[in-house]
Amino acid sequence: MNNWKLPAISLLAATLLGCNSDSSHEDGKGGLETSLQVAFMPDIHFHDVYGDFQDGSFDGLPNSLSGDRATIRTMESQMNSTRLFNENYFALIAALDDVVDRGIKYVALPGDFSDDGQPVHMRGLVKVFDTYREKYGLEFFAAPGNHDPNRPFTQPAGKSDYLGEGGRNQRIYSRGKEECVDYDGEWGTIPGENGALDTVCTQEVVHWGYQDIMNILGPHGFYPAKNYLYYETPYSSNEARTNYTYDIALKEASYENRQYEICREGTGGDYKQDNYTSCSTVPDTSYLVEPVEGLWLLAIDANVYQPKENSTGGVMRPDDYEGSGNAGYNMMLTHKAHVVDWISDVVKAAKEQNKTLVSFSHFPMTDFYNGASEDIEDLFGEGKFQLARMPEDDTSKALAATGLSVHVGGHMHFNDTGMKSYNIDGEQHTLFNIQAPSLAGYIPAYKVLNIMPDNQIEVETVIIENVPRFNELFEHYQEEQEYLTAQAGNDEEAKAKIWNGDILKSETYYELTDWHIRELTRLRFLPGDWPVDIRVMIMNMDGEQMLIMSQLETEFTVCQLADALSVTIPSCTVKLNNNDLLQFLLDWRVARIKAEELAMVNSLTLADFRGWDGEQLAVDFYRLRNADELAFRDIDPNVLPQYKLLSEELAEFNTPIGSEVGELGDHTVGDVFKSRFSSLFIILDKFATGQASDHFLIDTENQTLIDLKDTADRDVMK
Repeated sequence: MNNWKLPAISLLAATLLGCNSDSSHEDGKGGLETSLQVAFMPDIHFHDVYGDFQDGSFDGLPNSLSGDRATIRTMESQMNSTRLFNENYFALIAALDDVVDRGIKYVALPGDFSDDGQPVHMRGLVKVFDTYREKYGLEFFAAPGNHDPNRPFTQPAGKSDYLGEGGRNQRIYSRGKEECVDYDGEWGTIPGENGALDTVCTQEVVHWGYQDIMNILGPHGFYPAKNYLYYETPYSSNEARTNYTYDIALKEASYENRQYEICREGTGGDYKQDNYTSCSTVPDTSYLVEPVEGLWLLAIDANVYQPKENSTGGVMRPDDYEGSGNAGYNMMLTHKAHVVDWISDVVKAAKEQNKTLVSFSHFPMTDFYNGASEDIEDLFGEGKFQLARMPEDDTSKALAATGLSVHVGGHMHFNDTGMKSYNIDGEQHTLFNIQAPSLAGYIPAYKVLNIMPDNQIEVETVIIENVPRFNELFEHYQEEQEYLTAQAGNDEEAKAKIWNGDILKSETYYELTDWHIRELTRLRFLPGDWPVDIRVMIMNMDGEQMLIMSQLETEFTVCQLADALSVTIPSCTVKLNNNDLLQFLLDWRVARIKAEELAMVNSLTLADFRGWDGEQLAVDFYRLRNADELAFRDIDPNVLPQYKLLSEELAEFNTPIGSEVGELGDHTVGDVFKSRFSSLFIILDKFATGQASDHFLIDTENQTLIDLKDTADRDVMK
């Protein structure tokens, strides 16, 4: 194994000798001379919708518009996933065309460029990249995400939700996964049961590990190219850094030379402690590249595949590792400490050589919920809303201490900006985390960084609204919809779980992604993430009733309400009488009068609040969570002041109420509403009022962020 624990002085000395940085820092030589644009596109989740299963195992569905055969996932799976699987194929092409039109030459990919590193889709992705490189001169720089690879080494895999003949699900797996264990030849089929289609067994859908992904994407960042001015990894030798040549860089960047030891408890190698167990050697693809004079792009492999507790160490199977989805930078500090140390070295070298350094990786480096994490956990429960992926403040501080200023992340499919400032050893360090959205969800967009020589970076969010051919696959979804409807028959509950057929009336890709967030809210988020009491209230109330509830003072309890509605709550023994109900109606009338007066004082009416309901509130909640200020374009501007008023009215209520339905019985209905919805509107308010995330300017020298967009809409929720 290479000596990958190099002290900071080693890199610093080597880069000084190799690049004469003392003089370049003084006279500007070696620095960025003109402004340069770089596009950042995380979470493409590329799925080749016309992918060629080269072994002939799966032909796909004949498409009347393209003349090709579609190898796609079902619309049902898309509307229950945080990402689209199919239409983002067309969105990527539209985004790259936009990049070309803007004259941008560099495209960075902060992870999840694939949807699990399957050979059939990776070939399609590389074909797209190669085409744009050869035709337009684009250069791509990829950093891995938790979907590419899913584990460090290739593993059996597949999906149960490809779209097959007659609108039915088509199961496709690789050898050793699910039922694909007993067949002969390169590929085979396993008979389906109960009318299901036969399962297709093929190696085209394995989840590739690092080695295969690095090989196929080698020309797109994972390995040095002759035209790069500089390229190194955390495992480069002093010789390579002192006397840089392409040949040495290529040799030292080989797969075999980019390995490190990881243990269950932390980083191995020189960092290894006596009590560490289950240690093994795994790859790491981090690299630093200088594609043009003065610009250093730092591609950080922030995947951490922790060995499982019962693994033996040494040579391990893919299943012996945890996934990296929830690990992120919290575990980078403990399990890839050598990479964090290397980041510090790179930052110091960049300053000495007058290089402009911009980093990117798949995982966020700062809070992406605008400070709402504790509120979210209190309201929705531990582990909800992907809180496990949140970097701890101490983690952000440690990353800021490396001296790193600008980082572009993905993973969350959110549009957001994090800005964390710390005083470390008497020096101010500010870390700017630019959270770039995904082209595969709401709102489909990518980030453009206009990097200037004067320590300033202008950040623009480019929304991809009109995508040619985005509806090319709709004919197949129509067949799926008909099949699902026939299967549901007269079962109303089953029919309610089918995706809304009006999706197929979408006129733009943007409209399709808005349908996606709405259906995702209805089919997955509300049933899966929201406590039942909030879900029941939000699905049965409109804005008028919410404003009245915010003013309600009553002794009428949840148990009494449950009895009135013939709803059973195990802990409730109280029976309703007519006097209780009459008093509640009187209390409601008083609250209504107060609500009318409150609305009037704020130049509103109760009728205004009647114009929206709880389901719309939930959708707007997720729009703001995903898209930050970009979501204002889809939220009724007349409703925003109403949300704000409710937020202000409920903000002072802080009576603690248990999270379980059985604990609510003795509380009044007004207090339960105020407790739950005060937290909900506080979170909504924080989603809407974070740092600028659409169009802004970062000054790394002065450690400031300036909003370059008209802030009128944002001010509504402030």
